[in-house]
Amino acid sequence: MSRFSKHNPLVYTLINKCRVCFTCVRECPVKAIKIINGQAEVIQERCIACGNCVKVCSQGAKVFFQSTELVEELLSSDYQTIACIAPSFPAEFIEIEDYRFLVGMIKKLGFDYVTEVAFGADLVANEYKKIFDNIESKPTITSDCPAIVHYISHYHPDLIDSFAKIDSPAMAMAKVVKKKYGENSKLVFIGPCVAKKSESDSFEEVLTFSELRTIFKKKNINANSVKPIDFDEPVSAKGAIFPINHGLLQSIDRKEGLGKGKVVSAEGKTKFKEAINEFEKGQISNQHIELLCCDGCILGAGMTEKGKLFSKRMKVSEYAEIKLQNIDIELFNKYFNEFSKLDFSRNFTAIDRRIPEPEKQEIDDILKSMGKYEQKDMLNCGACGYETCFEHAVAVAEGLAESEMCLPFTIEKLHNSIEEINLSNHKLENARKALKQSEKLASMGQVSAGIAHELNNPLGIITLYSSILKDEIDKKDEIYHDIKIINEQAERCKNIVGGLLNFARKNKLQLSKCNIVEFAESSFNSIIKPDNIDIQLINNITKPIIAIDSTQMMQVLTNIEKNAIEAMPDGGILKLELNESENEIEIIISDTGTGICEENIEKIFTPFFTTKSAGKGTGLGLPLVYGIVKMHKGKINVKSNIDNTKGQTGTTFIIKLPKTE
Repeated sequence: MSRFSKHNPLVYTLINKCRVCFTCVRECPVKAIKIINGQAEVIQERCIACGNCVKVCSQGAKVFFQSTELVEELLSSDYQTIACIAPSFPAEFIEIEDYRFLVGMIKKLGFDYVTEVAFGADLVANEYKKIFDNIESKPTITSDCPAIVHYISHYHPDLIDSFAKIDSPAMAMAKVVKKKYGENSKLVFIGPCVAKKSESDSFEEVLTFSELRTIFKKKNINANSVKPIDFDEPVSAKGAIFPINHGLLQSIDRKEGLGKGKVVSAEGKTKFKEAINEFEKGQISNQHIELLCCDGCILGAGMTEKGKLFSKRMKVSEYAEIKLQNIDIELFNKYFNEFSKLDFSRNFTAIDRRIPEPEKQEIDDILKSMGKYEQKDMLNCGACGYETCFEHAVAVAEGLAESEMCLPFTIEKLHNSIEEINLSNHKLENARKALKQSEKLASMGQVSAGIAHELNNPLGIITLYSSILKDEIDKKDEIYHDIKIINEQAERCKNIVGGLLNFARKNKLQLSKCNIVEFAESSFNSIIKPDNIDIQLINNITKPIIAIDSTQMMQVLTNIEKNAIEAMPDGGILKLELNESENEIEIIISDTGTGICEENIEKIFTPFFTTKSAGKGTGLGLPLVYGIVKMHKGKINVKSNIDNTKGQTGTTFIIKLPKTE
C-alpha cells in the first residue's frame, strides 16, 4: 500500500455523513475502524483495503480514492494506453448482452487496446496446478486477492513464507501486455476490487467498475453509441471463471477436498480468517488453502450494484461457457505456450501491524466501567460492532473504541442521566418556589412592618384607657362587660401587631453550640400534650452538636408541634426524628392528623393564611418558622396526605440545617 498513506488514504470516512451505526466496525475483518467522539475513522495503517465498510455503509460515509481524473489525464496524453479488464465484468455490465459493445465503449474512451485479465488467470492457474499436482509440495496458501495478502502480511506475518509465490492474474497479465505491446505502454486495470489500487506498481492506474461507469456517463458513452469490437489478443480460456467461488479450482479441473495435498477454499470476511487461524495452528496444515476476502470477486466493493450473488455468478458462468464454445484453441495455445515462459514469481514482505493485547487487569477494569462484572453481564449482543464484550473492551484499551459504543451500557447511562436531570429539575423547581416564597414574604414583611408601627401606638392607648375604665367601673355595672371585651380585643390586636413585628424584623442570629437531641427533647416541655397524643423521639445521629440560635429555633419546633397537636383532635402520634449527613442535620416532625389539602400546601407560609377556625390563629406562626429556618441557611419542606385510601393521613415537616461550626 505504498502509494497510499495516512495523508493520502485509500479508504476513508466522510465525517458529515457518518451516523454512528457501527456497521463498518462490525463488517471490518481487521477492526481498522477507530471511533473518535462517535465518528468512525479508517486507520490507514491497519486497513487491508477490502472495501467491506464501503459496501455496507448505507449513508455513503465510507468512500475510496477515485482515479477517474487521473485516468482521463492519462488518456489525453501521448502514451499508448491499454485497458486490462477483470473477468468479473459480465457480473457488472448485466445490461450489455454482447460483451463486444463494452469493449467498444472502453475503446471510445481513448484506450488503444482492451485486453482480458482472464488470460493472466489462465497462466497463473497453470502455476498453481504445478504446486497442487506435486505431492511433495508443502501446504500452501494461494490467493489472488490483495486484501488477503495485506491481511496475512500485517496480522499473520509468520505465515508469509506459506504463500504461493505467484503473481496475481492482473500482475501476470501486466507482464504479458508489456511483453506484447511494449514496455513503455501505460496500463489501466479495470475491475471490481478496491484493494487492487494498492496491489503493486504493475499498473499506472486502477479503475473500479463503478468509476468506469462514472466516466461513461460523463462522456455520454453507451452501447448504442459504439460498434462491437472484440478483445485484443491474447485470448483467454477457462480463466474467465476465476471471479466466482472455487473459480481457480474449476479452471484447472480440480475439486475441493480435505486431506493431504488437497485444496480447501474459504471466502468471506469470517471464513477466510477461520481458515488462516486453523492453518496457523496446524489443524489443517497438511493441505493447501485458497482464500478470498469477498464471496467471490463479483461482490467486490468496486461493483456498482451490491448483492444479487447468484444472478451475477450465472452471468460470469454463461460468458465463460460461450467463450469456451467459440474459442480458437490453436490461437489460445500459441499465446499460452509463448507467454507461459515468462517469470510469474513474486515475493511477499511481512509488515507486522499487530497490537500487543492489553493486560488482563486493564481489560477487566474497562468491563467493570461498563457495568460488566460477571459472565452473565456479558451480553455479547454485537451492537458495538464487536462480536463479544471482551473484544470491545480490548479495542477500548487499544484506543480503537469507546465505552459508549456498548448499547446496553449507554441506554442505562442515559436512563441514569434522565433521572439525574429530573432530580435537578425537581430541585430547581423547589428552589424557584422557595425564591418566590422569599420574595413574597419580603414584600409582606415590609408592608407588615409599616402597618404594625402605625397601629402599635393607637392600640397601646386603647389598651391603656380600656384597662383604666375597667378598673374604675364597678363589675356589676352594665357597661363593664363591654369595656372588658374592648380591652381583651385590644390586647389581641396588640399580640397580632407584635407577631407582625416579629415576622418583619430581620433579627440577627445569636448562634451557640447545643446538643440537638437534648434541644428536641426540651421542645416537648414547651407544649401542652393531651392524653390521647403519643409523642415519639427517634434519634439517628451520632454527632449531635450543632450551632443554632436556641431561642428562635425553639419557636420553630414548638410552633410546628402545637400545630400538629391541634391537627389531631381525636388523638394520634407526634413524631420527631433526627437524621444526619456529612454536612446537614435533618429534623422531621410528623403527625397522624387530618392533613393539609394540596391546594393549601403552597399557602401555609404566607402571612395571615390559616386553616384554623376564626379566632384560633393569626396565620403568622409558619411564616415566622420559615423565616427563622432561612436565617439559619436551612431548608424546610412539607408533605401531607388527607386521603386515607392512599395511606396514613397527616403532615410532615422536613427541616435541614447546615452543620455550622
